[in-house]
Amino acid sequence: MNIYLLFILVILIGTYFLGLVVDFLNLRHLKTDLPGEFVGYYDRGRYRTSQEYLRENTLFSMFTDTLMTAVTITFILLGGFNAIDRLARGFHLGSIPTGLIFFGLLLMMYHLMSLPFSIYGTFVIEEKYGFNRTTPKTFVLDILKTWGVIAVLGAILLSAVLWFFERTGALAWLYCWGIVVLFQLFLHYVAPVTIMPIFNRFTPLADGDLKRAIEAYARSQGFKMRGVFSMDGSRRSTKSNAFFTGFGRFRRIILFDTLIQRHSAEELVSILAHELGHYKKHHFLLSLVLSVLTTGLLFFILSLFINNRELFSAFKMEQVSIYASLLFFGFLYTPIEMLLSILGNALSRRQEYQADDFSVTTYRRPRSMIEALKKISTDNLSNLTPHPLKVLLSYSHPPVLERIRAIRNRARLENIHQS
Repeated sequence: MNIYLLFILVILIGTYFLGLVVDFLNLRHLKTDLPGEFVGYYDRGRYRTSQEYLRENTLFSMFTDTLMTAVTITFILLGGFNAIDRLARGFHLGSIPTGLIFFGLLLMMYHLMSLPFSIYGTFVIEEKYGFNRTTPKTFVLDILKTWGVIAVLGAILLSAVLWFFERTGALAWLYCWGIVVLFQLFLHYVAPVTIMPIFNRFTPLADGDLKRAIEAYARSQGFKMRGVFSMDGSRRSTKSNAFFTGFGRFRRIILFDTLIQRHSAEELVSILAHELGHYKKHHFLLSLVLSVLTTGLLFFILSLFINNRELFSAFKMEQVSIYASLLFFGFLYTPIEMLLSILGNALSRRQEYQADDFSVTTYRRPRSMIEALKKISTDNLSNLTPHPLKVLLSYSHPPVLERIRAIRNRARLENIHQS
């Protein structure tokens, strides 16, 4: 058997079974007794509902992963990629347009396969548990908009990468690294004002007590506000969140409208202080640097497998090409990507603790931060007791009970007693 095919099959099957084991352990780790921290937030019935929600989502994910893994392996073994390549080459265009057609056809197939699962997840599971507010019209428009953005931005970036690998020889990976990093920086700057508004409406926070409280806190930290916006997340879901996006004059703090509706001004400022903590602790810069380095690593290793005939034989390909090399390398890169993801999640969880500390020590209202976390967890039916292996592999944020414990400890160390 082709060594590359064997490696890829081991990775696909191994990753699949690892996911099954982790999900099974996560379900077994559910606690029937409500944690004391959440007494008064969850009643017995709603806590049971949160576990049913996790169980149903997990079983649905297991089914989806099983089917998609089986389809992927079958597609590889039957030479499906070669059939798509033949179709793309049938247009008799240059290598770059052919590569765009190749990827376009594969992406369309993937999205069409994923569509029933997305519909079921949105209109059955999310609807059943009271989260869904997405209308069929919004759902369809989101798909079309997503395809449009991918078609435009993806085509530009893929064309550039293919051009450099075709024209610049041994240093192509270095040029591609540079162009992708520039592209990422460009998106960080312009996405908040050009791409994100395609999907959501962003409204500057209205004058009132909340805006005054946010501005007062920002002034106390010497932070010049570039804008705090409310996002109409309620158009799609009742779930709530907040995030920081953009750089420089495009920097924005985004609060879901559902978050604003359910939280007091002090709780919202605590959340904002947490987001500001990420900025003050240079977490965004560190994440950007790590992203740049990992992108460079990816392109360097990729350059070693361009037009590798043994790799193409594993996929039953009749002709080698740079564009297919990019795709096939993705299968080989999976173990490295998983390792980097685990390390990245560990770093992210550490940064979340640091941002919580910043909120506590600068805003000095630990109870408000704890209240906010409890409300968000309850409203979103979050799993309060995930299995440690699930956390290790998948969680970018620490489990909520651990965050609350850390906040209380920090408040004690700082001798902060919120009335």
